[in-house]
Amino acid sequence: MSKRVLFIEHDHASEAGPISQRFAELGFEINRFLIVDEANYLTPNVTVTWPDLLQFDVLVVLGAPWGAWEDERIGNWLTPERAKVLEAHNAGIPILGICFGGQLMARVLGGSVARAPKAELGWYEIKSDDTSLIETGPWFQYHWDRWQLPPGAVEIARTEIASQAFTFGRTLGLQFHPEIDSHVLDLWLAMEGGCVEVESEGVVVEELRAQTKAIEPGSNKRGYDLVDRFLSRIATSEIKTFNA
Repeated sequence: MSKRVLFIEHDHASEAGPISQRFAELGFEINRFLIVDEANYLTPNVTVTWPDLLQFDVLVVLGAPWGAWEDERIGNWLTPERAKVLEAHNAGIPILGICFGGQLMARVLGGSVARAPKAELGWYEIKSDDTSLIETGPWFQYHWDRWQLPPGAVEIARTEIASQAFTFGRTLGLQFHPEIDSHVLDLWLAMEGGCVEVESEGVVVEELRAQTKAIEPGSNKRGYDLVDRFLSRIATSEIKTFNA
C-alpha cells in the first residue's frame, strides 16, 4: 500500500512542480486540497470543509498570495488550518512548509510572521549551516513577509533579509520555493496583478522567465534531493510537540 501525501494548495496557481513529481516517483499517492479557487481569488475569505489531515503520511503546505498573519482577510480558513496542521505535527506527521507554508508552520509552532523590510524576488544563493540538508542554491524567492523563529526551532539557512529554513521535530519550514519551474512561474505571473507586482519591485519579467528556464534543470535536481533528504532525515526524526 503506497503512502499518501497531501499537498495543501491555498490558491489556484499553487502547483508543486518538481516537488510533486519527486513524491510520485517515490511511490506516494498524490492528493491535492485546494482552498481558494480562481473564482474566489479576489474574495479569499472562504469557508472550506477540511479533510482529515491525520489520514495522510506527509503534508506539503504550499505558498499563497496572502500573508500567514492576515487573520482578518483569510481567517475563515487560516484559523482552522493553523489548528489542523498543529494537530498533525503533534501526531508526528511530517510536514514540509514552503513560503507561506513555512511561515504558517513558524507561527503555529510559537514563532511569528510579519512584513519583511523588502521583498525577495528571483533567484538567490542562501547561507546554509548544513548543505547536506539545505543546499545554497540558487533557490527561487517570491515573498514580502518573513518569520521569527519558533522557540526551540533549529535554523538551517538564511539570507540578509529573512530566515530561509528551520526544523522543529518532523516539520521543515522553507522560505524559498523548491517547487518552481517554468510552468509554475507562468502560473504565478498569469494571476491577476502578477506581472505588475513583480515589475513594481524592479524585476524584468522576460529576464526572469529566461533565467528560470536556464536554471530549471539544476533547480529541479535540488528540489528532488531536498524531498529525499526531508523524507530520510526530517520525517524520521524524533517527534517534538508544541502546545499552543
